[in-house]
Amino acid sequence: MSASKTVLIAGASGFIGTELTAQLEAAGHTVLRLVRRPARTALERTWDPEARWIKTVHLDDADAVVNLSGASISRLPWTFQYKKEILQSRIAATTTLTEAILRSENPPEVFVSGSAVGFYGDRPGELLTESSPMGTGFLAKVAAAWERAAEPARARTRLVTARTGIVVGNGGGALKPLSLLAKFGLAGPLGDGSQIWPWISLHDEAAAIRHLLFGTEVAGPVDLVGPHPVSAGEIARKLAESMHRPYWLPAPAWAIKAVLADAGRDLLLSNQNVSAQKLVASGFVFREQTIDEALARL
Repeated sequence: MSASKTVLIAGASGFIGTELTAQLEAAGHTVLRLVRRPARTALERTWDPEARWIKTVHLDDADAVVNLSGASISRLPWTFQYKKEILQSRIAATTTLTEAILRSENPPEVFVSGSAVGFYGDRPGELLTESSPMGTGFLAKVAAAWERAAEPARARTRLVTARTGIVVGNGGGALKPLSLLAKFGLAGPLGDGSQIWPWISLHDEAAAIRHLLFGTEVAGPVDLVGPHPVSAGEIARKLAESMHRPYWLPAPAWAIKAVLADAGRDLLLSNQNVSAQKLVASGFVFREQTIDEALARL
């Protein structure tokens, strides 16, 4: 185990942040949580990303910084106002942390800043890697802007932008609305169901971030996806089976687009065969190698 480190996390109370905090603390590290209210414990640090305000000393005290802050993309529908919040919440948080790193007298050793496989857009028939160009669509624009906001930090620290796929775990993530449909017996193919979904288990998502912090010197974009991508239809069917519910009610692509617009196109119908090779080559080992293993733990 690596020596004990101090990690400052934005978004520590979120779906991924809660699991990451638990894993870091179990490994003997100290986690400092950024909160948007007065600090109540010795492990909390106050900030206001909307006002671009944070005390630089918070960064001076940290060996590593993780940025998971941003409005949830699994909250539907994406109204015009909520799409602005999805983008602006990420840019505000990332810019605030980046500017603080640039001002810091003792910058962190590493800055892992969030991003998403949405960067690639809808790319049927392609094997996507970190060297693949940006795609089209709302989430592609959000992910690209998110990464650009973190880029200046590279001058002071090792910067990793974690392009996360669909996170499979209890309590949240992109599968939450699918779980609700399955619960009421309404699961079925989304469009034709053949689109590839790049998934990763919640445990491996947090473990991969820990690895990027202290287990490797890799920098730049890293795709956080499982080693064996599967189709949306297979994930939805296996999810329904794991909940002992039927898988029978198809949702036509035209209906998904009509009802959910960009959210339907970018979240449910997008085809992305994303490779985990860079993560694996850096030495990371997955606990859940298949979607069956990930769902079995739900």
